[in-house]
Amino acid sequence: MSTATLITFIIYLIGMLGIGFAAYRLTSDLSDYVLGGRRLGPGVAALSAGASDMSGWLLLGLPGAIYAGGLSGAWIGVGLAIGAYLNWQFVARRLRVFTEIANDSITVPDYLENRFRDHSHVLRVISAAVILLFFTFYTSSGMVAGAKLFEASFALSYTQALWLGAIVTISYTFLGGFLAVSWTDFVQGILMFFALIAVPIVAISELGGWNEATNAVAQIDPSYLNMVQGVGALAIISSLAWGLGYFGQPHILVRFMALRSAKDVPKARLIGVGWMVLGLYGAIFTGLFGLAYINTADVADLSSFNAEVITEGGIQMLADSEKIFITFSQILFHPVIAGILLAAILSAIMSTIDSQLLVSSSALAEDFYKAIFRKNASEKELVWVGRFAVAAIALIAVLLAGNPDNTVLGLVSYAWAGFGAAFGPIIILSLFWKGITRNGALAGIIVGAVTVVVWADMLSGGIFDLYEIVPGFLLNTIVAIVVSKMGTPPKEIVEEFDKAASS
Repeated sequence: MSTATLITFIIYLIGMLGIGFAAYRLTSDLSDYVLGGRRLGPGVAALSAGASDMSGWLLLGLPGAIYAGGLSGAWIGVGLAIGAYLNWQFVARRLRVFTEIANDSITVPDYLENRFRDHSHVLRVISAAVILLFFTFYTSSGMVAGAKLFEASFALSYTQALWLGAIVTISYTFLGGFLAVSWTDFVQGILMFFALIAVPIVAISELGGWNEATNAVAQIDPSYLNMVQGVGALAIISSLAWGLGYFGQPHILVRFMALRSAKDVPKARLIGVGWMVLGLYGAIFTGLFGLAYINTADVADLSSFNAEVITEGGIQMLADSEKIFITFSQILFHPVIAGILLAAILSAIMSTIDSQLLVSSSALAEDFYKAIFRKNASEKELVWVGRFAVAAIALIAVLLAGNPDNTVLGLVSYAWAGFGAAFGPIIILSLFWKGITRNGALAGIIVGAVTVVVWADMLSGGIFDLYEIVPGFLLNTIVAIVVSKMGTPPKEIVEEFDKAASS
């Protein structure tokens, strides 16, 4: 890495820490720390949701999947785009309204407990446990992505790179909470957008234009340009099913809850979905045309940027396909621009890790510590419990990420399925069906989470080679409806539902 690139990168890191310190001064109670006092504007909420959603997966995992397998991997992007739009269209406004009416709920477990009047706290505790379980894996995926970035950029060992990335992200999340996370995510979302548009455009130009670039890919393997060739029905269904995950992601749902007004949803939806679709196109083309570029690039040039190259079937490729965006950023651009692009990759990683750490810390502070152990805990005490929870959860995630053979996409897919299957159906039913009961919600969450774990660990392969979110989401919905039909929600819950639905 050149000196100019390094300086640019360091300036970015200092800027993120500066935002953390600024937010620290505005964080006085737990609502500020985990929800920003419900004062996010539509632009910040939309880009913050997008940046925390897409993570290093958008700049490492998806381009890597396309680089390794061609456009058949783009079905995931189609599913995600549809899911994100539906989430903004049908869930965002209602959740913003319902969470405020339901005793001003500030976390997903808090909302579920208040929505169903669960005085036993069982629903809250089970929900918090699910969040902690799957977010540990999700956060690990970000740690792996960060390690790959620092490893490729600074010629560090994997372990050194892992700890460096973790320390930076933990620092500003620890200090500033939700405001720091949202403000940094806003900046990071802009950087990510710039990177995802710039890299494929320059790559196509370097290859001689669109026609020359696509011809170069076709000469390597024509199937890389075909979305359906070699892809079975189960694989397409599994990829499209990623869209189901949106309805249950706590770090995205809290952005809806934090909007300053439900009236801001249409503008936020336009910004958020537009940002996402263009970003997905950029990631897909980066991976696709990266194959053609690397195949003809000079090995000595690639080695000078710490890119490890192998030859398979006469094709020159990166040893780690998930580093294609990193390699492109350094080879194609001036060192200062390369520093900005590498900062964008770190932005994608940090924007998701910080959100996940924050939701996990709120689960420990609000849903375990306060609900079970210290019901009279002061706001200042809860903020500090949340801060130390950030550090503890991050440490566990770093330890899980210690294996350099882990892939970003693999870890993300497991956690994404867990949240989508456990919370997605219950969030939707709680917002649109007054007949759902506390027992139905509890049973659904447990069945959804357990199905994902069992399916992923024991049943995958063969006729069960279906993304675990599909059976988890389906079984959760069926169980929640059947169990709810066995009882009747209390009158006050029905009245509150009618009030929220009419608002």
